Amino acid sequence: MTRTIALAAAVTLLGMAQGATAQDVAKGQDLFNHKCAACHQKTGLGVKGAFPALAGDPFVQGDPEPMVRTVLQGRGGMPTFAALLSEDQLADIISYVRQAWGNAAPAVDAAFVTQVKTSAHPQDKAPTVTH
Repeated sequence: MTRTIALAAAVTLLGMAQGATAQDVAKGQDLFNHKCAACHQKTGLGVKGAFPALAGDPFVQGDPEPMVRTVLQGRGGMPTFAALLSEDQLADIISYVRQAWGNAAPAVDAAFVTQVKTSAHPQDKAPTVTH
């Protein structure tokens, strides 16, 4: 009896966790539309020669660390989002991009974003300005 109750509780928690992931991706879509779509377009197709397409991009669907690092630190004309958005918001946007427009990569969570943020390589960190 106790084992059955524990199993039922675990299944319920798993279902709630899956629902939370879907909700986070929905939040990510909203954030993407407000913060990223001007350049990368709501379709994820970008603007040829100016802003890369995210739809079907192997970089977006591959190892999540380089993508997280790029969103945190920016690249080319892309702004740095490390100080602009929370780790939760960044995880939501990145998870949305990794799963939108036919992309099929796993979501990332805020703990992973924090891990990447705090493990920046010394050459990746902004130089310290002294007076």
